[in-house]
Amino acid sequence: MPGNSARKGRRVTAKKGATTGSGGKNKGALKGRGRTLPADERPWHKGYSGTEQLPQRTAWKQAKERRAAAEEGRAPKVGVPGSKDTTWGAGGAGTKKGGRKSVSVGRGAASAGRSGGKPAPRPGGPRVAPGRRSAPGRDAAELLVGRNPVVEALRAQVPATALYVAQGIDIDDRVNEAVRTAADRGIAIIEVSRAELDRMTGGVLHQGIGVQVPPFAYEPYEDMLVRALEQPSPLLVALDGVTDPRNLGAVIRSAAAFGAQGVFVPERRAAGITATAWRTSAGAAARVPVSQVTNLTRAVKLAQQEGFLVVGLDADGETDLYDLEAAIGPLVVVVGSEGRGLSRLVGATCDLRVSIPMVSEVESLNASVAAAVALAEVSRRRLAA
Repeated sequence: MPGNSARKGRRVTAKKGATTGSGGKNKGALKGRGRTLPADERPWHKGYSGTEQLPQRTAWKQAKERRAAAEEGRAPKVGVPGSKDTTWGAGGAGTKKGGRKSVSVGRGAASAGRSGGKPAPRPGGPRVAPGRRSAPGRDAAELLVGRNPVVEALRAQVPATALYVAQGIDIDDRVNEAVRTAADRGIAIIEVSRAELDRMTGGVLHQGIGVQVPPFAYEPYEDMLVRALEQPSPLLVALDGVTDPRNLGAVIRSAAAFGAQGVFVPERRAAGITATAWRTSAGAAARVPVSQVTNLTRAVKLAQQEGFLVVGLDADGETDLYDLEAAIGPLVVVVGSEGRGLSRLVGATCDLRVSIPMVSEVESLNASVAAAVALAEVSRRRLAA
């Protein structure tokens, strides 16, 4: 046979033609969808101003946006304009005031109700890994954990957005105070399982409680200098390239213990106030001002112009710490980084380099330990003066 008539799999039936339709006149005809609704009549639109119940999927999408906004510390992009059931705090995240179940904490057990009505911030939003947040943004919310840090943050009126309490924890005065303060301020109190709180913190010891707060608010450096000079014994601490947030938190704690009026750190290549630093400071970060400066050398020179004596802690320093008679005047103590100590420019700018005498042959002290020893000696001299 000619052509492809003998090939395997050839077509043996006629090609199917066009199917005859209804022409739009029968039961299957298409119907118009009507006019396009304006924004204030669409339940799924952020500009919706009606009072009808939202469709289930629309409500779920808006709840998702509110949770994301609470985690990022910003105002949500959805909401009912003019509604009275939602307020937005200083941190830019919403906390539901009405409809929350009552919260009672006794001596033996605690019960923290989940927020009613609109969903509260999803547990596990801000996650903290041991010693480091998992790639947080500069404006990301923080989850502070530990009983002392949580209580201190609430006492300091930090604009928290949610308080997480683990089920079945041992109740003490700090937990009672945290829950009571959060309830008085209208902060959402969320009861979660211990396993969920472990997942949220990435294994960090949380003691069964955590509070979600906006990013840390740093003090302007010039304001810190002015406030320190108003005190009878001005004392500031500078950290030169300390990269471990636990060391930063420990230094802040020592600064609070020995009467320093502030701590300042570089913006780049140095640790900032993260959840780990908050917890290590045991709440002292809520009481001691912390400033970030663009250039540490310029900041040190500005302190010198204001009358501060700047001393740098250096293992090879020419002045013994116990011979530092100038400790009774306005003083800035500069602590070097964990590995290389003081940088060249900062070390050259210091008025004195001070060494800590040690009995045994130890190469060096940890940055936070060295700061604590130096601040303790400064405090002793000032008390004896």
